[in-house]
Amino acid sequence: MLRGRSSQRARSGAPSPPTAPSHHTSQRVFHPSPYEMARPSSDRPPSRSRSRSPSLVKSSSHPTPRRAIRPLLLLVALINLSWSLYQLPTTRVIESRLCFDHYSLSDPSAVSPDGTIPEELCKLDTIQQRLGKLQGVMETIWVGGDFLMTIPLVTLADRYGYGFVLRLNLVPRAFLLGWMLFVGCFRWLPVEWVVLAPAGSWLGGDCVLNSVVYFLVSELTGDVVLRATFFAYLNATTSIFSSQLGPALASMTMSFRLWLPLVLGLGLLLVSAPLISLLPIAPPPHPVEPRETHDEERSSLPSPQAPPKSLLSLFSTRLSSILSLLTAPTPNFVLLLVVFFLASLASSDTKLLPLYITNRYHLLLSSIGYLLSVKAVFNFFLLTYIIPALLRKQAGFMSAHESEAGPTRTTIHNAKICLLLSGFGALCVALAPSIGWLVCALGVYALGIALPMFTFGLLKSEHVVKQVDSETGVVFSVVMLVRTVGTLMGAMVMPLLWVEALKTGDPEDLGLPWGVSGIIYAVASVVLLGMKVAG
Repeated sequence: MLRGRSSQRARSGAPSPPTAPSHHTSQRVFHPSPYEMARPSSDRPPSRSRSRSPSLVKSSSHPTPRRAIRPLLLLVALINLSWSLYQLPTTRVIESRLCFDHYSLSDPSAVSPDGTIPEELCKLDTIQQRLGKLQGVMETIWVGGDFLMTIPLVTLADRYGYGFVLRLNLVPRAFLLGWMLFVGCFRWLPVEWVVLAPAGSWLGGDCVLNSVVYFLVSELTGDVVLRATFFAYLNATTSIFSSQLGPALASMTMSFRLWLPLVLGLGLLLVSAPLISLLPIAPPPHPVEPRETHDEERSSLPSPQAPPKSLLSLFSTRLSSILSLLTAPTPNFVLLLVVFFLASLASSDTKLLPLYITNRYHLLLSSIGYLLSVKAVFNFFLLTYIIPALLRKQAGFMSAHESEAGPTRTTIHNAKICLLLSGFGALCVALAPSIGWLVCALGVYALGIALPMFTFGLLKSEHVVKQVDSETGVVFSVVMLVRTVGTLMGAMVMPLLWVEALKTGDPEDLGLPWGVSGIIYAVASVVLLGMKVAG
């Protein structure tokens, strides 16, 4: 029947019904900056059509975007919560092992019959220096493996689907938690074996996860305002579960049993695995057998899908896309990548914040999580209520007929303010003389939390990224790689600064990593001054 109708249409000259868009073609829509998104829709300049990457999100016959994003946000929440349950206990596990090794040789009487040692006795400089070095090595291994495997794993997603890569990403995280349990329980293992925990990052770490998640969110809807809302949901979810609920839950569970948060983290990852099947991800392409059809059928029916390319061909295509994006970039895009790198390098000091607080202000690690959660609550309200309200108020001062370049200029200005606030806050953290002053300093430091809102918004501006053939996924991959390089350097530099500060023996010198971070943030704000927007 279908053949008869097609033949009749071809003979009568009637137009054929529109075919479904090909899986390999879609429209890339101009994304406004966060500033522009706060403007009324009538004031927004018209969007520009640009080519974009193939959509890997399920079609519109599936749940609406607002419903479809819920399992993705839940997955991000569970993974970030499990990660935050890993960090504080890991510091304490390594510290207790180093402490046991130290006192079993120098003062066996300090070791209780059950093999435990009071945490207050573990704050010796020799123990803390070894702790900082081991954590620096672990962070370097984790970030380094993740960086090297980002492009291969994203290429693997092009062949086997993004769900496959997300499931693969759970494996190294589960190994992290399980290995720390193993090393913490069996004291006959050398404590240096903890550096094997992050070795599984060649299956994917934070860079791979963020590349996939940000790309899926960006492809979930074509509406620029709704897409910006989804990014805000994503950032708020990360803040709540990674920096707010996680540290408090880790502190509470550590007070009962040191291994309890690690077990809870493994349970969360176990729940995350089946959740991936609910994500709005289109299935990977499958080979289709060619069929013999008449010429008149070919004029009215979609052509069969071509067999998927080989992994080597997909990897070569991905590399070519990245190289084409970086071959002739705009000056603004280069400067923005430098800002991404410097901001990631400067923010690496947060990994050492528990060590800094426990050594300078003499708080137990099991209590620090509550302090970090208070900071994260402030971050959440900034991202969810205060900053959006300020953006709407700022948009009210804008003329309805201002040039298209105005929102981009304002976004650059806002990003520079965030960098300056982050730099000033880092310096305040370094100089805080007491725990009360530290809380205030962390509040100032948190004022720069909105920086990613503006820097990622600039990526969607025609005044920053002008490559019309660049794919959305490629742009995000390049940015994530640059950020990972900054994090990798920070994982090496910040622990070295921490160890050098410990060697001086002066508590006021312990803020050295945050002093350096403040300078790096200031340099990044100067780099933004070089971004010029015409019009």
